Order: sequence, then C-alpha cells, then structure tokens
Amino acid sequence: MIYLSEKNIITHRIITVRRIGEEHFQAYCYTKRQIRTFKIKNVLSIVPLRSRKRAN
Repeated sequence: MIYLSEKNIITHRIITVRRIGEEHFQAYCYTKRQIRTFKIKNVLSIVPLRSRKRAN
C-alpha cells in the first residue's frame, strides 16, 4: 500500500487488512509490527500480493 500520512509523508506499507469501516480501516502493518488504523481517503495505491500456494 502507498499511503499519505497525516504529516504529508508518502509511505510504503505491507499490510493485512483486519476491519473496514466507512472512513477508516484497521490492518496489521508489517513495517510497524502492530495493528494500525488508516484513513481510507489517504490510501494512494493498493495492490494485493499473491499468496503462497499451499502444499496438497
């Protein structure tokens, strides 16, 4: 995810989304190593990562 912070800094985050609301969403941020709350309006770009294939 490419995100614009409250301080107008563009950051790159790898996240796992946990909850989505109308204006915010919660996600585990691998950069900060904790659950974070993000404003949807500040998301500049988001791309799903491919998941690993599971062994049969």
